[in-house]
Amino acid sequence: MAMEKTFNAAEAESRIYDAWEQAGAFKAGANAKRDDTFCIMIPPPNVTGSLHMGHAFNNTLQDILTRWHRMRGFDTLWQPGQDHAGIATQMVVERDLAKEGKRRTDFTRQEFLKKVWEWKQTSGGTIINQLKRLGASCDWSRNAFTMSGAPGAPKGEEGNFHDAVIRVFVDMYNKGYIYRGKRLVNWDPHFETAISDLEVEQVEQDGKMWRLRYPLADGETYQHPVEWDEDGTVTATETRDYLTVATTRPETMLGDTGVAVHPDDARYTHLIGKHAILPLVGRRLRIVADDYADPEKGTGAVKMTPAHDFNDWAVGKRTGLRAINVMNTKAAIALRDNADFAEGCPDDDIARCIEALDGSDRYEARDWIIQTAEAEGWLDGIDADRHMVPHGDRSKVAIEPYLTDQWFVDTSKVVQPAIDAVHNGDVTIMPDQDRKVYLHWLENIEPWCISRQLWWGHQIPVWYTLPPIHISDAHANMKLNRVFSLERLVGTDEGDAANIAHGSSDFRACAATGREAAGIINAYVRQFLTDESAGAEFELMLVRDEAEAIKVLYEEAAKGEYVIPYWQDPDVLDTWFSSGLWPIGTLGWPEDTEALNKYFPTDVLITGFDIIFFWVARMMMMQYAVVGQKPFHTVYVHALVRDEKGKKMSKSLGNVLDPLDLIDEYGADAVRFTLTAMAAMGRDLKLSKDRIAGYRNFGTKLWNAARFAEMNGAISAPTQYRQITDAKQTVNKWIIGEVGRIREDVDTALSAYRFNDAANALYAFVWGKVCDWYVEFSKPLLMDGSPEEQAETRATMAWVLDQCLILLHPIMPFVTEELWQATPNRETMLVHADWPEYGADLVNPEADREMNWVISVIEGVRSARAQMHVPAGLKIPMLVSGLDTTGRAAWDRNEALIMKLTRIDSLTESADFPKGTVTVPVEGATFGLPLADIIDVDEEKARLQKALAKLEKELSGLRGRLNNPKFAQSAPAEVVEETRENLAAREEEEARINAALARLAELG
Repeated sequence: MAMEKTFNAAEAESRIYDAWEQAGAFKAGANAKRDDTFCIMIPPPNVTGSLHMGHAFNNTLQDILTRWHRMRGFDTLWQPGQDHAGIATQMVVERDLAKEGKRRTDFTRQEFLKKVWEWKQTSGGTIINQLKRLGASCDWSRNAFTMSGAPGAPKGEEGNFHDAVIRVFVDMYNKGYIYRGKRLVNWDPHFETAISDLEVEQVEQDGKMWRLRYPLADGETYQHPVEWDEDGTVTATETRDYLTVATTRPETMLGDTGVAVHPDDARYTHLIGKHAILPLVGRRLRIVADDYADPEKGTGAVKMTPAHDFNDWAVGKRTGLRAINVMNTKAAIALRDNADFAEGCPDDDIARCIEALDGSDRYEARDWIIQTAEAEGWLDGIDADRHMVPHGDRSKVAIEPYLTDQWFVDTSKVVQPAIDAVHNGDVTIMPDQDRKVYLHWLENIEPWCISRQLWWGHQIPVWYTLPPIHISDAHANMKLNRVFSLERLVGTDEGDAANIAHGSSDFRACAATGREAAGIINAYVRQFLTDESAGAEFELMLVRDEAEAIKVLYEEAAKGEYVIPYWQDPDVLDTWFSSGLWPIGTLGWPEDTEALNKYFPTDVLITGFDIIFFWVARMMMMQYAVVGQKPFHTVYVHALVRDEKGKKMSKSLGNVLDPLDLIDEYGADAVRFTLTAMAAMGRDLKLSKDRIAGYRNFGTKLWNAARFAEMNGAISAPTQYRQITDAKQTVNKWIIGEVGRIREDVDTALSAYRFNDAANALYAFVWGKVCDWYVEFSKPLLMDGSPEEQAETRATMAWVLDQCLILLHPIMPFVTEELWQATPNRETMLVHADWPEYGADLVNPEADREMNWVISVIEGVRSARAQMHVPAGLKIPMLVSGLDTTGRAAWDRNEALIMKLTRIDSLTESADFPKGTVTVPVEGATFGLPLADIIDVDEEKARLQKALAKLEKELSGLRGRLNNPKFAQSAPAEVVEETRENLAAREEEEARINAALARLAELG
């Protein structure tokens, strides 16, 4: 059956992909012919996600490596899966509930989680099908999920990833790598949870800077400069009994505990250690010295609110300032029963603030404070100010630095192996700029906040019970043993022990299961039993929280029952904690699985630069901390996909390209090839539909070459992809050698992760060498050659096209598979075809030299004709001088071909070319085109000079912009880069015009 005229991607892609899956083509170990393994881990997309250009780019590169290794016979696994995406998923489900007029809190935690699982079962696999449309050859039978096996997981989610996460937490806790502490975190008031830096986006906004006057305490004053001379020397001062501070967030002043000045600021050195008075509140604020205060900025005096600002927190830690939290989890003012806020402040001031502000929104509080400041005279002024405001990337609400108890990984104890691995070369991160980013971040790492105040996620495996003093009070026959050693307090540290001894803290039991935790708690409680009650039977009762525990304890004690209530920490783990275990968790750890033994450590990780800190670094730390091995040997960090003008894709800009839309329009192969061809390491892609359309045309060119072969009987041999007989015809010898070269080029490029080099080399070879030159060169042999010549050329063409399909398959899997199967009697699908091992040994030097000489003649003549605007269809004579023996032999063997392809009607030898001849120098000869009587030289010169004059104006403008320092400093980076690219393109055009003018000058 004859091939269709065109490749119908819309119809073929799903059919081909289904055939691959039904054949088990992607399963781990499929097509394995050697002991070597290759394993690549997909960066797990969020279960809420849908395919965007970053996914398309990232997964195309992974698929290329996977298909390449699989065809080379490696035991290959591309491990797929999804991340449970705590905040994102909970947000989606809560949004759906809101449509029904319901909220999460209308349900118990277990009821809500059931709804999340239901959503995951019905809607959480969207991105899997989208990745399939891209052609991703993952082993979908091993699809992983970071919440598989969690309590309440439905049928089909029985994996052990949850068990791995919990085991790691317990192990790291017992080793002292994880602790609970009070620190400042990014807090999302909408979701009421801590979030990571990755989940914070900086939004530039117009705002205000308010200047507030804080009175100095105890009659202190200072001299404030009011006049300066031309040299900047102070010539006059005034005595002030207040400090002026400036802030963009006046509402946080309620938590001020100090004022910072620079230690060398002569205005304030005598005030260091003294106090100012906080307006409204009356709190004494210690004046501290710290380099953070910039004498040149504002007044040089900076209000310190350690509980509501990260910089202030750092200053407070250095100088011993108190941290007072004045907001609740919704970012509303929380002053009532806030002992820290009230401490040391006049009762009347506290009562006034509580009445006016308690429970009010932070921005409502801001308005009231400013109005009061203006009325009472301590508002010094207001300045317009444009500044960055951090927002939750999902809630779109301004985040608050918030002081709260959270769980942390003590990164200082686990970071060094991850640093050493890169320094000593065990793990390579490329490009080098991203290696530097990785090392800089790890070498300056902060404790990692791993707790989130959500319901969807891995609930922290820590259980609490009440302090002994509560148990003692509740049960008359129990008493508090206040003398005990740290060793007797399972799972506590010294600070916890001190708190428990005073009856002010709960007890922690860290365990993999509630049953194990109950055993620890039981042993702990029995330490405090008297001899009389030592044999009493206790019922351990799991309750919701501490409040319910106290209620239950006293209710049961009143009945004479011995009940020890305990509850699990309500927080869940940061998504990055579980995804940090992705390499081992997906392979079955902590079980000793065959996959783990075979594929770990994995080989290469392909990921975006934006998650170097949050995922790559954490995988490195955690794999070394848990199993003592590197997770992979290479990290390839790809750049960003931008629009054709270099701007970041954004919905607000309306420049987002949807990969699924592009696949619908151009086919997956065109999209994949475009992304690959532009994947220069460390350089952002500038994606345009024109580029994609161009690479679709490339697929069409390949298809047409296959149809030409079919029409000439050149795709019928069933074993042609394995071998090729010795060719006798020069053109066939030449193309066989070119195939050998391109195979080496592709392997070299892919081995070095130079995806663009592989794609561009294949494009030049397939389009230029095969579809253009070889098809043209073969026509005389196929049409007019002897039967032997025809047979050889058909066999060679069939073999060459097969090699094109094999070498292109990792990048363009669909069209190549379709063409492969257009030939009957294939022994295997292309996805499992053997990758060739031939190379430059296939090159025949004589044939190579001859055919490249022929090509140089044809290209030279065509270029001269185009530059001189010789009509395309016009046949013209040609002269030659100095033709050596080798050139003469090449001409004689290829004369008809050269003359046909260059539109030359004769060749005459001439020692001296007449005036008006354009020369075409090649190796061993100089050809000449006598054009004086064919074109109007003066008219052509005038046309080119006019074009050059216009171009020179454009060049002058572009160079002027780039040479202007202000432009380089103030213009957006993408605008500067676009200008540079425009200049380079115009300079190339200038060179072409000058070359054409030089040729015209030869004509006289």
